[in-house]
Amino acid sequence: MARKKRPFTTFSLGFLDVMSCGFGAVILVFLLIDHSIDVESEEVNQVLLSEVNLLDEDIAEGEKNLVRLRNTLSDVDMQMVQAQGQATRITEDIDQFEALIEALQLDGLTDEEAIEAIKAEIQALEEEVIKLRMSAEENSGRNARSFIGEGNRQYLTGLNLGGRHIVILLDTSASMLDEKLVNIIRLRNMAEDIQRRSDKWTRTINTVDWLTAQLPVGSKYQVITFNTQANPALPGTEGEWLEVADQAQLEQVSDELRKLTPAGGTSLENVFRSLADLVPSPDNIFLLTDGLPTQGATPPRGSTVSGRDRQKLYRQAVKLLPRGVPVNVILAPMEGDPMAASEFWQLAQVTRGSFLSPSKDWP
Repeated sequence: MARKKRPFTTFSLGFLDVMSCGFGAVILVFLLIDHSIDVESEEVNQVLLSEVNLLDEDIAEGEKNLVRLRNTLSDVDMQMVQAQGQATRITEDIDQFEALIEALQLDGLTDEEAIEAIKAEIQALEEEVIKLRMSAEENSGRNARSFIGEGNRQYLTGLNLGGRHIVILLDTSASMLDEKLVNIIRLRNMAEDIQRRSDKWTRTINTVDWLTAQLPVGSKYQVITFNTQANPALPGTEGEWLEVADQAQLEQVSDELRKLTPAGGTSLENVFRSLADLVPSPDNIFLLTDGLPTQGATPPRGSTVSGRDRQKLYRQAVKLLPRGVPVNVILAPMEGDPMAASEFWQLAQVTRGSFLSPSKDWP
């Protein structure tokens, strides 16, 4: 009978099953181990990347601090150089002062002698001041021409009467007859000799006489009258400077002014433009007027001029004044022109001149 082989086959299959199960378990363990390694690697990598980023930030911050430190070091080096230079200068100054002190001591100079030397120098300066004041009084305009007003009074005007070439601009328009419009209209219908004797015009002429009496003897002058046109007070002297020292000529100018009769409108533009004819240019200007202009270079189109128009005409005219020359304004205000005082005061301030609105008993 043949042997039966079945038990062997059964054993072989069981063994293979056992082997298969063991191999599967090994594979499963391997997969689990590999997964855990990957997870741990990712966590480690994230930690390392975070640390790297922190290190990068620390490096960047360190570089910034290093730049600041280098800049600070440069500033400190510069301050040290400046301090060393200043110390060197101070040392040199100390050496110079010490040498000066030694020299003074060798010369036998004492504190009392130094004080006496300073006193002598002060006395010499005071004597020089006295000489200058005496010279100024000798050159004053009072020696050229005298002016005596009513009473025995002196006025503090603040007017700057100095200069080498002085021009006096005198308004001779109809408004110079009186302060009130109704009186101006009334006087315009009277005889010319009555107009010339009006109080306001008489005071104006006296003011010109007072000014010419105060001018320095060594200076030159010109008196220009103006209404709508500008003309010299002394005919035939257009564009010329007159000598203050010529007393006869001064009296002649005064006589010519007293022959004038105020009439017409007022053009500051024309009189300011006439200053360009004087050579050399004036270095001091006196303006005697009573209000803002009523026309420019030519008569206005209408019969009336508003206050705003008069301001525009005035501001256009002042542009023609020579630059850097003080303008001293003597204003005899009239009614109906409230902006005149403000505008002329500003002109005096800007040009470093003076502004005066005199009382009725001046000068």
